Amino acid sequence: MARERLSLYDTTLRDGAQTHGVDFSVEDKWLLAQQLDVLGIDYIEGGYPGANPTDTRLFAEARELGHARLTAFGMTKRPGRSLANDPGFQALLTAKTGAICLVGKTWDFHVKVALGTSLEENIEGIRESVAAVVASGREALLDCEHFFDGYKANPDYALRCAKAAYEAGARWVVLCDTNGGTLPEEIETVVAEVVTHIPGDHVGIHAHNDTDNGVANSLAAVRAGARQIQGTLNGLGERCGNANLTSIIPTLMLKSDYALRFETSITPEKLRTLTHASRILDELLNRAPNRHAPYVGESAFAHKGGIHVSAVQKDPRTYEHVPPEAVGNRRKLLVSDQAGRSNILAELERIGIAVPKDDPRIARLLDEVKEREAAGYAYEAADASFELLARRMLGNVPQFFDVDSFRVTVERRHNAFGDLVTVSEATVKVRIDGETFLSAAEGNGPVNALDNALRKDLGPYQSYIDDLELVDYKVRILTGGTDAVTRVLIESRDSGGNRWFTVGVSPNIVDASFEALLDSINYKLIRDGASAA
Repeated sequence: MARERLSLYDTTLRDGAQTHGVDFSVEDKWLLAQQLDVLGIDYIEGGYPGANPTDTRLFAEARELGHARLTAFGMTKRPGRSLANDPGFQALLTAKTGAICLVGKTWDFHVKVALGTSLEENIEGIRESVAAVVASGREALLDCEHFFDGYKANPDYALRCAKAAYEAGARWVVLCDTNGGTLPEEIETVVAEVVTHIPGDHVGIHAHNDTDNGVANSLAAVRAGARQIQGTLNGLGERCGNANLTSIIPTLMLKSDYALRFETSITPEKLRTLTHASRILDELLNRAPNRHAPYVGESAFAHKGGIHVSAVQKDPRTYEHVPPEAVGNRRKLLVSDQAGRSNILAELERIGIAVPKDDPRIARLLDEVKEREAAGYAYEAADASFELLARRMLGNVPQFFDVDSFRVTVERRHNAFGDLVTVSEATVKVRIDGETFLSAAEGNGPVNALDNALRKDLGPYQSYIDDLELVDYKVRILTGGTDAVTRVLIESRDSGGNRWFTVGVSPNIVDASFEALLDSINYKLIRDGASAA
């Protein structure tokens, strides 16, 4: 039986840009648009021309995408104005794009209160605006704002608005749960009614995530007959976010209830770029990826318990609902105080350390991990530190350098302008192949000063660490009191986008931090193939 076609519409660059703390440049938008195009998205909503300089510049350029159709977003014409006398609408028509998505009111309450116009004038504005886009040679879409709230309040009026757009030539009439409060069973009921008036292959869904049902609502709409899904990568969006395409896409492709009925432009090969696309977005936003994100998170296919790991090694289907490779992710077998030999052996195999299963050092390594985790270490969150520990116990870690001493001072004093400031300074003395290197640096706090001093001059290894960057620093107090044991977890990355985690534990927070910093540097030297001097 032939499968039905589903259209995928990404609004990360417009609706996602309304996320608190998110701000895209023009180049950011083009970079992400190209990645979404590679993934196989059908429509990429680039922004709102005329609303801000970035989006105006974006649509003034004529860059080509391979498959996706770049789409401009804007409002239907203003009440009381003609199309020709509405500068915002005219700015939309000048955008160099093949599709325009208009947003129009479909809730009578909003028409009266927000627009301050009559119900009939609003419908006429929708009709005229869609017809103008079609007449300009572009594909027209209408986002029916607050459609589900409007339908609950006045179903006849909400349907009349949607039908006006369809009758005027809209390719897609998109039903929006703008406030995000509609539940899946309501979505399914309403969409099923709408598709008796407008063909389902012209109906879309645009869900928000305010009840944590954005993905479920989108799938409910598809089951009821909608054939376009709008959403954002990683679920970006204002308030609680939009429907998460990073979860929706693999569900459509890997779950039989949908995969057997529907097809998209995304092939299995393209699906394997999904995790990469998700991480690219996080890199652009300079934020750590969500480890627990479905499908693409670092922990999405992580296994901690020894019984689980043993079963997964026999057949991954025992504890995994889909193969991680299908979405470009990978399996991760965690090492912790709950780990057994299976975890240790699997992790050693992953990092390329070949050890016989009956090697007595495996038992010693397992005991060491459990003892250290009892003291406060957390190797499931610090895989780079575990790799170093394993290599040291197995006798294959080069001694790149030795730290003879370090000193950190924190001084509160008046600067040249008479302002009271706190200054942190650090000095580090290291030995490399018999030669001593002494470095000093200031920093924003003692740990930053120590990090700057340690990485200021590592002699023959300096080129390996020039692109090393500390991107996250977490401190956890493990015991009470001022003499508490402290655990420090550091996340590092390099210019290639590689990330790794290291851990340090000590009653002294600076000692714990220095231990994690040393592990981070040693891990990068080993990974990049540096040789001991």
